[in-house]
Amino acid sequence: MNGESRKFIFDALQAVEGYIDPPDALVFSTLLHKQQQDGAIGGLAEIGIYYGRSYFLLRHLAGPESKVLAIDLFDLEGDEHGAPGQYRRFLENGARLGLPVDHQLVIRGDSTALRPCDITSRVGPVRFFSIDGGHHLHHVAADSALAMACLADHGVIVFDDTFNPAWPEVTVGVADFLRTHQDRFAAFCMTKYKTYVCRRTFHATYAETIRQAPGLSAFERTDTTFLGSPVVRLHDPIRRRMLYELMRRSGMRGLSERAYR
Repeated sequence: MNGESRKFIFDALQAVEGYIDPPDALVFSTLLHKQQQDGAIGGLAEIGIYYGRSYFLLRHLAGPESKVLAIDLFDLEGDEHGAPGQYRRFLENGARLGLPVDHQLVIRGDSTALRPCDITSRVGPVRFFSIDGGHHLHHVAADSALAMACLADHGVIVFDDTFNPAWPEVTVGVADFLRTHQDRFAAFCMTKYKTYVCRRTFHATYAETIRQAPGLSAFERTDTTFLGSPVVRLHDPIRRRMLYELMRRSGMRGLSERAYR
C-alpha cells in the first residue's frame, strides 16, 4: 500500500459521509493491491452506496483501468421537486474527489430484482463485490446469490454489518450463505462488522495476505474459526481508535493516519 492511498483513506475520503472505518478501508486496500500484484483482473461492484464513501475508496484503489459499478435505490432526501438528494450528493462527492461518476456504471434500483447479466454486462466478472444493501434476511440471501453468480474465480465478497447487533438478520444471512455453499466458499477475514469471503481455492492466499500485510500491522491479528474454516480476525486497539478519533475531531484529519502506523 502506498502513501497516497493512506492519505486518501485518512484525509480526503473522510469528507464523504459514511461508515467504513480505517481497519476495513485498509483491508480493502490490501486485498485490491494483492489482486493487482497477481494480475487478477475483473470489475468491482457495490450494493448500498449511501453517499459513496466506500464506493469512492474502491474507485481510488482500483484505478482507471477497472470499472466500478454502484447499485442503490438512491431514494434518500427527496427535494422539493421530488428528486432524490442522495444521488445529487453522491455525484457532488465524486466531483470534489476528482472521481466523477460514470452514469452508465450506476444502477438506480432494487438489487434483489437484478440478474447477474445486469452486472457482468457492465463490468465483466467481478473481483471485489461489497454488499451493504438491505439488512433483512431476504435482502442478504438475494444479494449474496447475485454476487456469487457474478464473481470471478479469484473474487472476494465483503458482507457489511455481519456482527452488528442492530441488524441480526445479516449475521443469519451470511451464515446461511456459507453453510449452503461450504464446499466452494469460506470466510478468510473478519473485522468488527465486516466478513470477507472467497472461494476455497483462494482461501489460503487471501488469509496469508491479511496475516502478513505491513499495512495492517497496527491491528491485532488473531486466528479463529468461523463455520469450520480458519479466519484471521482483525481487532482495532482501543488506544489507537481513541487517538484517531481525537485527532479527527480536533481538525487534524490529515494527520490522523499516524494513529495507525
